[in-house]
Amino acid sequence: MQYGLSEEQEMIAATVRSFVENEIYPHEALVERTGEVPAEIAAEIRRKTIELGFYACNFPTSVGGAGLNHLEFTLVERELGRGSMALTHFFGRPQNILMACQDAQVERYLLPAVRGERMDALAMTEPGAGSDIRAMTCAARRQGGDWVVNGTKHFISGADHADFVIVFVATGEDETPKGPKRRITAFLVDRGTPGFGIREGYRSVSHRGYRNMILEFDDCRLPDAQVLGKVDGGFEVMNTWLYATRITVAAFCVGRARRAFDHALDHAARREQFGQKIGRFQGVSFQIADMITEIDAADLLTLAAADRLDQGLPANREIASAKLYASEMLARVTDAAIQLHGGMGLMDDLPLERFWRDARVERIWDGTSEIQRHIISRELLRPLGA
Repeated sequence: MQYGLSEEQEMIAATVRSFVENEIYPHEALVERTGEVPAEIAAEIRRKTIELGFYACNFPTSVGGAGLNHLEFTLVERELGRGSMALTHFFGRPQNILMACQDAQVERYLLPAVRGERMDALAMTEPGAGSDIRAMTCAARRQGGDWVVNGTKHFISGADHADFVIVFVATGEDETPKGPKRRITAFLVDRGTPGFGIREGYRSVSHRGYRNMILEFDDCRLPDAQVLGKVDGGFEVMNTWLYATRITVAAFCVGRARRAFDHALDHAARREQFGQKIGRFQGVSFQIADMITEIDAADLLTLAAADRLDQGLPANREIASAKLYASEMLARVTDAAIQLHGGMGLMDDLPLERFWRDARVERIWDGTSEIQRHIISRELLRPLGA
């Protein structure tokens, strides 16, 4: 990796940061208080993002996207991480998996999503399966030439605003020496399809306004035209297009940590106790030093993983390392920022208690810290036969 960003990459980061500060920050208190994003604010953010030329910036120019590479898109996600996730959702980054669309799916799903005309959501997680995708019980069976889907998905982010959902379900089972192994297929399911319901999910302490939804399928009939990729080819689609989603979590954590750090640094430089700025006390100054060191380390891990993808190099371990370290770093940094502010750090006059609450989920979604450690150790031990 060539250390240091180009002038164009610096401009990308600065542009998105300015957008977040001017278009996202002013609405955060409202979203935190009400737990929802007013439709007119959501529409305004989407409109301004399109005008800025950043909507669907993670898609190639061949389909109307901005064509950013992995490193540049990671910079975008890092700067969006500074703002409320409920609001930055409308900045518009459709799932890259839509690049697997074929034939009529391109005009019906891919291109409208890139243009900001339709919003998507991704559904894999189930109540009884968690991180074990092979254990999913939401299944589709053949009936009269169609697929009939039954089952439940939960913790589905963005489904409250989605016009359609990309759903992974079991479509068969193979016997293996280790027991039954489910075959998985991805489907495109439109809101309003008979037998498909979306309802409110659980109340979460993290990311107010960014709701998780429950999807229910009750004899939901889907034609072959709704299959994304190939029948029983869900894992191939996943591995091709969802490979780097964990980088976005790592990048978000770095951006959020830098915002928390800015508050802590400013407070240490201004707050006086016992006749001097508290930043002069070693107990405070050393915490400041540790915070920025961890943030920079997480930033470099994340950018290095993205750079490997741009070079076409294997990056599974590097991505897992970035997601693991950045999400755990954010927890430590937000906690330290609150500690430096004392009692006021826990008051909602400041955003720090929100950052602290929001940080907790980052170690869970898109693969828990334990899953990331499993990926890292497996990548290291497998070549040695262990």
